[in-house]
Amino acid sequence: MPLTWNLGRNLGITAAIALALGGCSTMASEGGYGVSGTAPELATAAVPAEPQQAKNVILFIGDGMGISTITAARIYAGQKLGKQGEEHVLPFENFQNVALVKTYNTNAQTPDSAGTATAMHSGVKTKIGMLGMGPESISGDCASGVGHELPLLGEEVTRRGLALGIVSTARITHATPASVYARSVDRNWEADIGIPEGQRGQMCRDIALQLAEADFDVALGGGRAAFYGKDGKGQRLDAAGDLPRQWVARTGGSYVRTAAELAAAPADKPVLGLFSPSHMTYMVDRAETADSTEPTLTDMTAAAIARLKPDPQGYYLMVEGGRIDHGHHAGQAGYALEEAVEFARAIQYAIDNTDPAETLILVTADHSHVFTISGYPRRGNDILGLVVPPEGGGEDGDTGDGPTLASDGKPYTTLSYANGPGAVSGQRAMPETGVKARQQSLVPLGSETHGGEDVALFGQGPGAQRVRGVIEQNLIYDIIRAAYGWAD
Repeated sequence: MPLTWNLGRNLGITAAIALALGGCSTMASEGGYGVSGTAPELATAAVPAEPQQAKNVILFIGDGMGISTITAARIYAGQKLGKQGEEHVLPFENFQNVALVKTYNTNAQTPDSAGTATAMHSGVKTKIGMLGMGPESISGDCASGVGHELPLLGEEVTRRGLALGIVSTARITHATPASVYARSVDRNWEADIGIPEGQRGQMCRDIALQLAEADFDVALGGGRAAFYGKDGKGQRLDAAGDLPRQWVARTGGSYVRTAAELAAAPADKPVLGLFSPSHMTYMVDRAETADSTEPTLTDMTAAAIARLKPDPQGYYLMVEGGRIDHGHHAGQAGYALEEAVEFARAIQYAIDNTDPAETLILVTADHSHVFTISGYPRRGNDILGLVVPPEGGGEDGDTGDGPTLASDGKPYTTLSYANGPGAVSGQRAMPETGVKARQQSLVPLGSETHGGEDVALFGQGPGAQRVRGVIEQNLIYDIIRAAYGWAD
């Protein structure tokens, strides 16, 4: 691999090893002292503790859950509970180990989910739009990937005898979940119909086919259409194509399409769950439908943990809150925040139903969004509402009891975007508010874009002491492997 990307990784590994051998603080959270509140005695001969080893690892990826999203979701979740909101704490914010993660792709300052998720699941940064292929590959050129295939964590997990689980509210063939098991020079080749005619038959397999041929214990998400031909109301070139049937014939596992079928499937066999033709239903929209047959992200996480837990060798589970990203792309913060709250609920379930002595839980994002919390709203102000100044006035001198007015004489919302479908053209309209509102933005685009700033990584459990500092995103792969005790 290119020296540029390898150098950062090697430096990070050295730092991680040093931290594992003695870089952890023993101070408690109260004023930097022990529980009693007194200063700890100085040790005369410090002996580095042997680093703990994880039996299981769960990686939670909030797609697009940048730091501004975490802050807004914290406030939103707190306000849903009747609090002011700012004081609320999301489950993973209690983790003691936190790092900042640099997300750029090798050819892009602001990344996409394929390149970032590949970094986490292969240990190598690559180009935007690439899955499991090194940066030497050419986007959309099947032959260019030959010899540049990257290692996949999912393959190593099963090869070493651990159980493997993949969960997402997006299509299971979408970039983030696909990074666990697939290689492709184009993330959009989810079904064979998506591969250009000139590239078909050149050793490249579509992503749905790769999942159907992969070894896994649990795979749950959306994206059913990529697995069927048109006879099954799908997208595959073979009109009668039926990849789930082929997978069941090969593995003896259970294929399920509803939450009830998932609950009824034998616990001792693999399960493939495809709960919608494309992405799963937003939580905001699901709340209006009493007869939804889809499991929630928490339901899927619970089912995955229950099925993976009995494996004596341990397991790896990747859980993606995929629709946080989609809410942001639509410029609808309420949709994104409701998905983030459900994502936090799934994390809480994992915390409550795993042993912290044997399970490393990591929570991160693949990238951020151009999503902003602005103005000078008063404490407890509706996070999805208009900016109302603090009592006594804000930084801008506004002392009114009503919403703060911009220079055009209209109020504005606390949340907004730098670009996207809510762009203002000409005279600005009154802003929308509420969970279904589309926030106003600056630059007109059909879809709001990702942001390029660092994202956070939170860790709890064996090996979490390596989660600290400012790190390259591909080091998350090394943190996971080191937690398992796997040497290079």
